Amino acid sequence: MISPFLVLAIGTCLTNSLVPEKEKDPKYWRDQAQQTLKNALRLQKLNTNVAKNVIMFLGDGMGVSTVTAARILKGQLHHNPGEETRLEMDKFPYVALSKTYNTNAQVPDSAGTATAYLCGVKANEGTVGVSAATQRTQCNTTQGNEVTSILRWAKDSGKSVGIVTTTRVNHATPSAAYAHSADRDWYSDNEMPPEALSQGCKDIAYQLMHNVRDIEVIMGGGRKYMFPKNRTDVEYEMDEKARGTRLDGLNLVDVWKSFKPRHKHSHYVWNRTELLTLDPYSVDYLLGLFEPGDMQYELNRNSTTDPSLSEMVEIAIKILSKNPKGFFLLVEGGRIDHGHHEGKAKQALHEAVEMDQAIGRAGAMTSVEDTLTIVTADHSHVFTFGGYTPRGNSIFGLAPMVSDTDKKPFTSILYGNGPGYKVVGGERENVSMVDYAHNNYQAQSAVPLRHETHGGEDVAVFAKGPMAHLLHGVHEQNYIPHVMAYAACIGANLDHCASASSAGGPSPGPLFLLLALPSLGILF
Repeated sequence: MISPFLVLAIGTCLTNSLVPEKEKDPKYWRDQAQQTLKNALRLQKLNTNVAKNVIMFLGDGMGVSTVTAARILKGQLHHNPGEETRLEMDKFPYVALSKTYNTNAQVPDSAGTATAYLCGVKANEGTVGVSAATQRTQCNTTQGNEVTSILRWAKDSGKSVGIVTTTRVNHATPSAAYAHSADRDWYSDNEMPPEALSQGCKDIAYQLMHNVRDIEVIMGGGRKYMFPKNRTDVEYEMDEKARGTRLDGLNLVDVWKSFKPRHKHSHYVWNRTELLTLDPYSVDYLLGLFEPGDMQYELNRNSTTDPSLSEMVEIAIKILSKNPKGFFLLVEGGRIDHGHHEGKAKQALHEAVEMDQAIGRAGAMTSVEDTLTIVTADHSHVFTFGGYTPRGNSIFGLAPMVSDTDKKPFTSILYGNGPGYKVVGGERENVSMVDYAHNNYQAQSAVPLRHETHGGEDVAVFAKGPMAHLLHGVHEQNYIPHVMAYAACIGANLDHCASASSAGGPSPGPLFLLLALPSLGILF
């Protein structure tokens, strides 16, 4: 039960908070609702075109609470209260929920989930591009259990394909698009046990260059995994941790170059200046590796050496869109997850806002008539915000009252567990004594852990474009690539595409007719 003191404090804060003048008029809310209703009624006419292009945005660790907090932050960065702001993903007409568990884990990791939403098959925690018959770290359980991804399906159908990430290009999310590995941590052969090497398993960086040799665009971090052991990094010459890791002596950048046809224009770049100098319309293949490991947080990014996610997405689309058969592009805002693991909510939320900007950039460069765009997350985090904060309260600010137990203030943002657990003098740390608005402030947590954990609840799936209506309820996560493939007429499920033409949509096969009947006024 809430105490009278608490009610009075909350009431005072809310009364004194800034309520936009237009929101005091009931007409504002009624007009807004009526416009939303009109927009919803338009959705009765389904977009059943063939998706020439498919773009998947994956916010690693971007649970629903992260989406909401990022929305508020986006608004506040534009000097608005924040709550009324619309993210680019908020504008998508279709929203579903995805069940994220791995085959052997109630609360999942990013590898098993990536296998689900890219390969269409749920898998064990820590494994990528293999079925649940593969056990983590057990190389000898890999062969025969490999599963291919929608990137491979798109490439096999003649489309161009690309991977853009703010993590290492051989990290869990992107690796499921091209690799088959019993362990997500086998970034290079340096990280593999001798037994796995002797059994013939290949590291993920090696597989990136060999499994699907003609990926048109690869951009992200992970430079050190491409070069021989102790090779000095081009950017961080004095940093031993940035040096090459490979035990096999391979220079995978040279390997990448050797696989490209001589008459094609292939470019390897390692900094933003080189990237922006390129004419993307004359580039056939692009490999951009901008950091030895993961890319820098957006708040810490060096704008000379590291491109933003939005910039990478724009260049990727310009390169890929030259293919008349279309393209598949995987975009990962991967460091949302890292910010949360470190308890640094400010870093995580700014990563989410930047990914949303990239979503807007992609939307401006494509059309909903022929491009299916999906935005989702692999899993959530134990991240929350609350405390009866008033309208317009800084998303990184304090709750409007002190605890009625220890009489200390607390921030609205908190974690269920993580490195932000701090006890000073036998009591919870007084956050008013620290800079809780700092970029690297670690929000308080209930349980002490060196790294905050994932959350197990469902995550949102936002969709627009051809066949986006097929994402409509609560789905298993592995359903997502099947929708993308169906919409694009790629992969195994092609019966509905028998008479599809470059200008038309799928032929009205049985499944197509079943989907279309409600829009024709036929209900059952």
